[in-house]
Amino acid sequence: MNIREHLEQFEYKFLHPKAAKSREAKRDKEEKECDLRTKFQRDRDRILHSKAFRRLKHKTQVFLSPEGDHYRTRMTHTLEVAQIGRTIAKALKLNEDLVEAIALGHDLGHTPFGHAGEFILKEGASYHHARQSLRVVEKLANEGKGLNLTIEVRDGILKHSKGKSPLIAERNMPKTLEGEIIRIADKIAYINHDIEDAIRAGLIKEIDIPYYIRKTLGETKSERITKIIKSIIYTTIENSYQHIVMEDKIYKAMYTLREWLFDNVYHAKAVVEELEKGKGIVKALYEYYVEHYYEIPYYEKYLNLWGEYDPKQAAVDYVAGMTDRFALKTYERIFLPKGWHIF
Repeated sequence: MNIREHLEQFEYKFLHPKAAKSREAKRDKEEKECDLRTKFQRDRDRILHSKAFRRLKHKTQVFLSPEGDHYRTRMTHTLEVAQIGRTIAKALKLNEDLVEAIALGHDLGHTPFGHAGEFILKEGASYHHARQSLRVVEKLANEGKGLNLTIEVRDGILKHSKGKSPLIAERNMPKTLEGEIIRIADKIAYINHDIEDAIRAGLIKEIDIPYYIRKTLGETKSERITKIIKSIIYTTIENSYQHIVMEDKIYKAMYTLREWLFDNVYHAKAVVEELEKGKGIVKALYEYYVEHYYEIPYYEKYLNLWGEYDPKQAAVDYVAGMTDRFALKTYERIFLPKGWHIF
């Protein structure tokens, strides 16, 4: 029996009966198994080593091109989601490797300049970052061959985005409890780290958070995250693992805090003014590459590989994959006049 088989056996022996088991995971294309790693571990590693994952370190979370080194990026957000998700999964004896793989892949499809870029592509091409994240791992990564991830990981990536829908929705719920963990861990992470970044930016103070929320969730980021995670763990156990859930009062306080953030941070004048500039850049680049799709570096390669490649989709894939700084440089190269040097 090799190491991977021992790990698979461990899952059946020690994980909760409702935990996803890596031995049962399926891929669209069957592969020779690894002697060391389970399928979910391999999926995690494939995402971690992808170019799309590396680009997350230069993509905006909330604050566009921040001067300080300590503001979150898409990559640091992703790592915080993974940490929160693994904490919950370990306590519930669910599959940590599956949780981590979904977490690392969930935001690969995000545009430059955060949700400002998403807003523009959504208007022009019915774009959604969760669907684009899935497209990255299925089609674009690995030089257009995709990563051949398991169905469980891909499902969690596609269905991680909850928006304003209920914690337990009638539609679009992940197939696994591990996917449900990331669906809520994503919100726990961004709500709390966006508060910390907004305080650092001088937009708000901790004391500005409504008293009811501070009383229910705690006075600090650490207290809030701990309170929410504990509620999820104990309430899910009490609920016999039917879904990943939390106490109603904690849930309501968390989403009241989210709405407060929209009013006081995400829609703050200083943030909106910069993100409007980001929208303009993404719009200009998207429209340019729809007309000049043949300038997209990999267009011919992917066309030959797949047999077809719609120019609008090619423009979405290229622009959505840009980092903030690459988008700025590309915009400057295409749209800004160059200085003349006369000798």
